[in-house]
Amino acid sequence: MTARFGAVLAAWVGVLSVDSASADDAEELPAPPHHAILDFDDLDGWTEDDHAAALETFLVTCGDLRDPDWRALCGLAEDHRDDARLFFELFFRPVMVTDGARDNPEGPALFTGYFEPELTGSPDETERFRYPLYQMPDEARDAQPWLSRRDILTTDALADRDLEIAWVDDPVELFFLQIQGSGRIRFPDGRVIRVGYGGANGHEYKSIGQELVRRGTYEAHEVSADTIKNWVRENPEDGEELLFHNPSYVFFREVSEVPADRGPLGAMNRSVTPMRTIAVDPEYTPLGAPVWIEKSGRTELNRLMVAQDTGSAIKGAQRADVFVGTGDEAGQEAGTFRDPGRMVVLLPIQRAYALLPDLVQ
Repeated sequence: MTARFGAVLAAWVGVLSVDSASADDAEELPAPPHHAILDFDDLDGWTEDDHAAALETFLVTCGDLRDPDWRALCGLAEDHRDDARLFFELFFRPVMVTDGARDNPEGPALFTGYFEPELTGSPDETERFRYPLYQMPDEARDAQPWLSRRDILTTDALADRDLEIAWVDDPVELFFLQIQGSGRIRFPDGRVIRVGYGGANGHEYKSIGQELVRRGTYEAHEVSADTIKNWVRENPEDGEELLFHNPSYVFFREVSEVPADRGPLGAMNRSVTPMRTIAVDPEYTPLGAPVWIEKSGRTELNRLMVAQDTGSAIKGAQRADVFVGTGDEAGQEAGTFRDPGRMVVLLPIQRAYALLPDLVQ
């Protein structure tokens, strides 16, 4: 969602889950969201969290918020670094937002993880480095949808146009870099560049994990990013066709101005923070808002995070993608996230109580 596909399309649910929606379901209008105002005492683990760390993450993007309610809080935030918990409790109210599911206001939520990968590459095409990362051509911006993944990779549509940012040695890792939407490319001389989401061809994302399950190649519980990568490499011709199953294609831009010790750019064009930034659906959760999450699973999380990213696969009020960090270790950890729980948005007091009419409808 990195300006991920959106930083983020990286959502593992988009790669791994099996879609059970019917055509009839798709035609139904979504129910309006339901809001419930909670107390801070209702948040499991609230008093034990590191609120100062959450406040520092909030301040990364707070200055970019233009709404008057939020701008007023941003000014106050700077003065509450010594008592971050008091700041959140004084000026916010926890609001549970659900997808109109009034009969089940506690969820269900789904938490996945994303990370910033690092690929081996070169600034020039060589025998080893043959797979380009492209900038977005103007005609792709003007015509949506534009060419499909297959068309882009099997024709000369982008040839000899100086659109290549870098070249990498592994088309499978490049495919997953597109899913993540941002990453680093390490050159043979040790130099590292950073790339971020630069646009897409406008085609709907299709999960290759779902496709492997549909074909009967794997059961749903067997599918992971590593499983997919290994299968594609072990079956190069069929693997190439599998990647073409996803017609969506992501273009990049270089964002090396972001210091190496900071996270990649999120949808708000600011660095995201490991284990404090989440990608959300902005239809339900305002970008820049603090969000309390309670995630079960192997890595339990009860902490205050900030909605600073988006992703094409992140849809719904109770859906979030947790930014885990950079590199292979972060990738392994992110791949284990597929857990239930709940998420509660912290809204300015006046915004929260403005939702009260919704509670009595």
